[in-house]
Amino acid sequence: MKSPGGTGGPQGADRSGPDRAGVLETVRASLREAGLVAEQPSPAHLVVSLPGEHKLSITCSLKVGRHSLSVNAFVMRAPAENHEQAYRWLLRANTRTRGVAFALDRLGDVYLVGRLPLAAVDAESLDRLLGAVLEHADSAFDTLVAMGFASSIRQEWRWRIARGESTANLEPFRHLMAGLEDAAPEDAAPEDAGDGPAPPGN
Repeated sequence: MKSPGGTGGPQGADRSGPDRAGVLETVRASLREAGLVAEQPSPAHLVVSLPGEHKLSITCSLKVGRHSLSVNAFVMRAPAENHEQAYRWLLRANTRTRGVAFALDRLGDVYLVGRLPLAAVDAESLDRLLGAVLEHADSAFDTLVAMGFASSIRQEWRWRIARGESTANLEPFRHLMAGLEDAAPEDAAPEDAGDGPAPPGN
């Protein structure tokens, strides 16, 4: 998969009904060709999950509007800490992305968004658009999680060490664990820690 962009258009009479249907079929066919299974919550709305490496599953919402195809992909829930640092990183990252951009919803959750004009939608342009989503969501995930949830990750690490559980999926965040690897079990977590803390995952 690769990477582009696009724009929407002004409000007006919906004269693109047949084109929208054709675009929707093009999107369906392209996703099938790529081996991706899409759900269809409504007639002009498809949802598909892209397999990543750092973020194992990237959920993408694809909507065929009057003038454009939009993509909206969830990256990470709102940072629990270091908000300014995380948001500054996202703004700087937007100077390097192509075809998509990082954005926040009203809760502060992080998404990637992009648009293609309906006339530009074909298998190749869709491949580039979804490729851009996959590339930027996957490459940014560990960095954003480390900034926004460092305390939760450290707490999770200590909780697992206390119980002799694997920390394998926390390895990307080992740099946050200075001094915690050798923590004594009795110091790592309270007796009634329950199921332990849950940093954002995949």
